[in-house]
Amino acid sequence: MQEPAHANATVPPEQASRAERERQDFGRRLRALRSARGWTLAQLADRSGLAISTISKAERGIMALTYDRMLQLARGIGVDMAEFFASEGEAFAPGGFAVARLGEFRRQETGSYVYEMLFPEIRNKAMTPMIGTLRADCPMSFDDFVRHAGQEFLIVLDGVVTVHAEGRPTVKLRAGESIYFDSARGHLYSADAGQDARILVVCTES
Repeated sequence: MQEPAHANATVPPEQASRAERERQDFGRRLRALRSARGWTLAQLADRSGLAISTISKAERGIMALTYDRMLQLARGIGVDMAEFFASEGEAFAPGGFAVARLGEFRRQETGSYVYEMLFPEIRNKAMTPMIGTLRADCPMSFDDFVRHAGQEFLIVLDGVVTVHAEGRPTVKLRAGESIYFDSARGHLYSADAGQDARILVVCTES
């Protein structure tokens, strides 16, 4: 998943308050996981490779983290990334079967990008499925491509999406079209044609 642009788009008050609550909930869970281990911010920064300032902002609910940064934190702490979104859960077992009803997800909003983490209560998933909304009215910043270990699948549900992959020509996808790639390659997504886009993204770890 991508790191959204540094955008100054106007967000309706009700959406802004929801996003703020979600960031604060995430921050509380992150702080609890760190505190349970007796670690300082500096110790977690060393273990995760993220800057102290980034972790601090996430814990205080100032910054929402993208998939690659959450993955770094989860590995640094030694937990499943799902624990950032649900305090209780169970590991997916052989023969397991789970259904996600409409609206059953945990939401993360970062600038021009909103994604819905599906099955947050299931630990040790082989795949991380997310539904995302790309906002067309927010400019993208390509200074820092997102990259993380594993593979990534994206299918466009609605709208038009441009996939920017490091070292390759851009790829434009319309509804029903998809792409599969090594997510260690730097990548970004952006909405096209002046309208928001809905996508389904599935990430795996190596």
